[in-house]
Amino acid sequence: MILPARPVVISCGEPAGIGPEVAARAWAVLAGEVPMVWLGDPRHLPSDIPHRVIEHCDQALDVGADALPVLAHPFPAPATPGKADPANAQGVIDVIAQGVDLVRAGLACALTTAPIHKKALKDGANFAYPGHTEYLAALAGVDDVVMMLASDQLRVVPATIHIALDQVPHVLTPSHLRRVIEITAAGLKNQFGIAQPKIAIAGLNPHAGEGGTMGRQEIDWMADLITTMQGEGFDLMGPLPADTMFHAAARARYDAAIAMYHDQALIPIKTLDFDRGVNVTLGLPFIRTSPDHGTAFDIAGKGIANPTSMVEAIRLAYKMAAS
Repeated sequence: MILPARPVVISCGEPAGIGPEVAARAWAVLAGEVPMVWLGDPRHLPSDIPHRVIEHCDQALDVGADALPVLAHPFPAPATPGKADPANAQGVIDVIAQGVDLVRAGLACALTTAPIHKKALKDGANFAYPGHTEYLAALAGVDDVVMMLASDQLRVVPATIHIALDQVPHVLTPSHLRRVIEITAAGLKNQFGIAQPKIAIAGLNPHAGEGGTMGRQEIDWMADLITTMQGEGFDLMGPLPADTMFHAAARARYDAAIAMYHDQALIPIKTLDFDRGVNVTLGLPFIRTSPDHGTAFDIAGKGIANPTSMVEAIRLAYKMAAS
């Protein structure tokens, strides 16, 4: 594995949340291991972590051993922990776009995004996207992206994400699931370096429908789709009962699992590795990771936020860039 000489760029996220704090503490853990540069207003960083403002990404390699390298992006207002300021909303949005530009220009090897507060962005800047992922897809000019949650113990993709459970059967069509499988397989090859990824597909219904007695999606179209895609060269197994897919012996048989809805995917990874789960967006023309937590306004500024997920998000982004 050849490690890239370019840094991971970290967007500041919501400055009133824990994003600046966990990014700074991640640098303290990863200094000397992963080159990185933080993009945001230096006033929003915790005072007990040294930082140094730089002009260009390549300076991060020289500065990063002794201080967190910062590409300064001034915001209109200081940050009050736990209370988002609408005046800073546009700055949060602009930093994300600037981070994408740096990666796509080849000045950084990957983007790790700190959490945003969607209501604050909508209230302060009329943010038109449901969240980070959709905005990144729009910046990249792509229509279809996939959310993967990854840790050392499990990689899992929810085929449907933030929708009500009664809407899942309507969204989960053969064409939708095919596209999720295609993007997942491509991401495992191109960004994780797995030449022939093995992917397990969960059923939608209990016991994968149990022959149609508990639901018919599995026998009406899911099995046929999987068989067809196997014939196209995809290494797939399923549809499988979700309740037997995530124990240790089962996980050893695949590189990633595709679940049919949000909780079917997130419950196992958060149970197995709550602090180290990383959100990876597949389908973008660049690498993007993020910690698997939100802004945590209730503990912002108290110095108690756990940086582990941010550490793992930065570390994984760098490893993916090497792949």
